[in-house]
Amino acid sequence: MGSTERPRLSVYRSNQYIYAQIIDDTTGNTLVSASSLESSIENKGTKVEQSAAVGKLLAERAIAAKINTAVFDRGGYLYHGRVKALADGARAGGIKI
Repeated sequence: MGSTERPRLSVYRSNQYIYAQIIDDTTGNTLVSASSLESSIENKGTKVEQSAAVGKLLAERAIAAKINTAVFDRGGYLYHGRVKALADGARAGGIKI
């Protein structure tokens, strides 16, 4: 569960794409989101590289929205591969997970 001070970074991974959003669970609102479907990321590199780019893009948007920390929700996926790359990209972008 995320809160207003520390929202939840939720990850959804399909076979082809990866989606991430930062959610305030107290109000049920999505604060920022990013996915590998965006034109700046799509078809550039491997799926793992795209996931890292999604994490960095999400972090940029979160910093612009004054969100510095988040609780990581891996959505039941194992913490390796694309999910780990997204988390590492978000950390590299400046979000404390």
